[in-house]
Amino acid sequence: MPEFSNTIISLFDGLKKRQVTGEGGLLTGSDPSAFDVSDPLRLWIIQVGVIIMIDQLLSLGLGRMRQPKVIAEVLGGILLGPTAFGRIPGFTQHIFPSQSLPYLSLVANIGLCLFLFIVGLEIDASIIKRNARMSVIVSLAGIALPFGLGSALSIPLYHHFIDPSVQFTHFMLFTGVAYSITAFPVLCRILTELKLLDTTVGIIVLSAGVGNDVVGWSLLALSVALVNASSGLTALWVLLTCVAFTIFLLLVVKRAMLWLARATGSTDDGPTMFYMTVVMILLWACAFFTDIVGVNPIFGAFLAGIIVPREGGLAIALTEKLEDMISIVFLPLYFTLSGLNTNLGLLNDGITWAFTIAIICLSFFGKFGGCTIASRLSGFSWREASTIGSLMSCKGLVELIVLNVGLSAGILSPKVFSMFVLEALTLTFMTTPLVTVLYPPERRVIATSGGAPPQTRDDEGGDLDADKKSLMNEEQPWRYRFTVVLDKLEHMPCMMALTQLVRPPVPDFSSFTTVVSMSATSDPAPLKYRTPEVSISALRLIELSDRTSAIMKPFTADTLIHTDPLLGIFRMFGELNDLPVSSSLAIVPHDDLVCNVVDHAKRDASQLILLPWLPPCASIAETSEGATLGREKFDHNPFDVIFGTSTDKPASAIHSQFVRGVFAQSETDVALFVDPGNHLNTGAKTGGSYHIFLPFFGGPDDRLALEFVVQLCMNPKINATVVKMEKREIENMEIERPSTAHSDVKADTNSLVLAHQQGLTTSSIVGFPDTVYGQTNTQMHMQSETADSIIWSRYAGRDLSDPDIPGPLRAALSRIEFTNLASPIPLHAAIQRASMCQRVLVVTGRSKRLAVEDHHAELKDLVEEHRVVGHEVTSKTIGDVATAFVVSGCASAVVVLQAADVGMH
Repeated sequence: MPEFSNTIISLFDGLKKRQVTGEGGLLTGSDPSAFDVSDPLRLWIIQVGVIIMIDQLLSLGLGRMRQPKVIAEVLGGILLGPTAFGRIPGFTQHIFPSQSLPYLSLVANIGLCLFLFIVGLEIDASIIKRNARMSVIVSLAGIALPFGLGSALSIPLYHHFIDPSVQFTHFMLFTGVAYSITAFPVLCRILTELKLLDTTVGIIVLSAGVGNDVVGWSLLALSVALVNASSGLTALWVLLTCVAFTIFLLLVVKRAMLWLARATGSTDDGPTMFYMTVVMILLWACAFFTDIVGVNPIFGAFLAGIIVPREGGLAIALTEKLEDMISIVFLPLYFTLSGLNTNLGLLNDGITWAFTIAIICLSFFGKFGGCTIASRLSGFSWREASTIGSLMSCKGLVELIVLNVGLSAGILSPKVFSMFVLEALTLTFMTTPLVTVLYPPERRVIATSGGAPPQTRDDEGGDLDADKKSLMNEEQPWRYRFTVVLDKLEHMPCMMALTQLVRPPVPDFSSFTTVVSMSATSDPAPLKYRTPEVSISALRLIELSDRTSAIMKPFTADTLIHTDPLLGIFRMFGELNDLPVSSSLAIVPHDDLVCNVVDHAKRDASQLILLPWLPPCASIAETSEGATLGREKFDHNPFDVIFGTSTDKPASAIHSQFVRGVFAQSETDVALFVDPGNHLNTGAKTGGSYHIFLPFFGGPDDRLALEFVVQLCMNPKINATVVKMEKREIENMEIERPSTAHSDVKADTNSLVLAHQQGLTTSSIVGFPDTVYGQTNTQMHMQSETADSIIWSRYAGRDLSDPDIPGPLRAALSRIEFTNLASPIPLHAAIQRASMCQRVLVVTGRSKRLAVEDHHAELKDLVEEHRVVGHEVTSKTIGDVATAFVVSGCASAVVVLQAADVGMH
């Protein structure tokens, strides 16, 4: 009877005799680490705690070296074994006594079957089909040459270290399989860590790795069958039984599982409880069958994973339900068992070390040489071919599984087992640094569906940048190419509202018919007056974590871009509003999210990046009537409604770091839609119109904000108030004076001034360092002030009866009220002025660069007045002016703009 089944039976017999013991526990003076066959759980919990703690500590250090987690798990097992901690007197007897190992082995083997089931889920035949010719060549070369070298090396190894009772053919088979195997799960994680999933090299390696994995497990099943069979005829029957069972699973059970998945709705909404139950029964039934016929149960678990349908992301959903417990608990237990059987102290003489070095070198050069030559013959450069060879030489946990099977079958001696474990550890450790040297980022070739890198071109194939510059002039600074970032479902209302606002209406060119009729060949809409067609590029961001399910998602990106719910919602929004929307999907690690947004906007020649944000600050108590500045006071935390509970604030802080990263690295103008919880669509009684309020303090960001407001006011349903703010002392202050071209509006701010004088402090808000910009000087500030005056006079000081003003610009300016306002407390004054409007959308510059005023002290007063927490993150993200409006709650929404740092705006 195979070992796995025997272990279960023996443990069941022991548990039948279990009695109630240890009633007093520590209080009776009993040793909690003492092993009791009738109560093995206590020691098992201690063992699991020690194993997980060691693995996590090692992962912290090795993670900084960009090594896969399997390295830490293998090293942890070796350290806990006789190589290191086992040499401490009493450690093995108390923590890992021999009587407890069957229980530990049972749980570890259960976890191993679950892990092989997930490995089967990762195998996607479509990956091989996409690159069948090259991947098959690389895969076969990566199996044949290492298997031959391993078989040749097995001859001297057998004569020096293996007992003669072991058949040489069995030992040769296990040596060849160990040499030819490639760790596909570890390979996926290395490709993810090195950002190679979307490169030509990464795609070929994945395709070849899948084929190598399937062939490797088949060879292992054949080897186990030969070892367990009493004769050659028996081995043949075992092999034929396994082949028939595999065919039955692939042709019959796989179709039945697909039918059941569709019938239960598992392909649409994820696996149901019933379908999950059927899958688990199938998993253990396959493992049981392959075990009783004489093959290891892990082969049956692997086959069960292969036949699970891939439709609708079902395999990914199943992986998500299982992966955490497997990777945290089960796999470390298995590697610990390997470590307990690994004793590097047995490598204690020159001949042993000579063979160990030979094992390592031949294993590496067999894989590296075979895959490199095959790749070079397939058309890759030497650099790319050598990178493929280096990646395919990764061994990882798959070879350890093969070695453990050989050790438990008595084919490998403890010394040879330790030699091969060291070889697997060395080759896996070498993979990341070797690939980093051979294939640096600047040498990588990104794979595209069309086989060529994407080009930035307009619909007519012309120079997009030149066309963009010609359409953006001082008379008409419209932005018409937008990158819309979609990352979370709760951000969709923000993005749809902002996209709807930035859409310019179709202009009326009837006033220009005289100009047009002067030439029969003239453009009916001259370039100076032409409003270009809006182009919206929706970028869907999905964070790529180190989970197996996350690594499986890039393989389905081609289908995911059509089935992703966020992209589907936004595409429908575009169709309903007659907006052309192009979709893109990026599955990248968290550290690369910012770079991906910036690169996408640059590649797409976008003129404005649209970002969503839900700020983490919120009111913690009801404020007084005077502090609400005429608005309804907060009696609840609006952000708790948005996030569900206040415990979600760290997630908002992480998103704030992403937003600040885009602000810091973007070479494109950025607009951030801030939703403070007072939804923009609550003012239905206003008939669908919006009022925009812009406090203009000056600086490049405020100048961009002013141009943005002028563009928004091209929409007949939008009007705006633009107030030029000036900070003055009270004795020289004019409360508010109107611009010469527009109406007069008075504001009484005396009470605010007195309150500010009573509570004004000069201390600034303490926080972490914010976005770092280049050093400024007096000349830059003077140039910025001059640009402020020019843009203000261009819009606020113009006579609308001037016939030289283009029609669209005249229409926009007619809906804008320009005023001047001076106050010693400009934030309070601006908030009071904005509070006079209903359904107000505040537009402001971020003003982190070349800011005209320092508002830290006044913002602190506002925070204290409204008793708000979490404002530090908000201030660092959107600036002091926008934070003041979010804190006060007077705005339905806030749009914060930052100009690209490419000269004076």
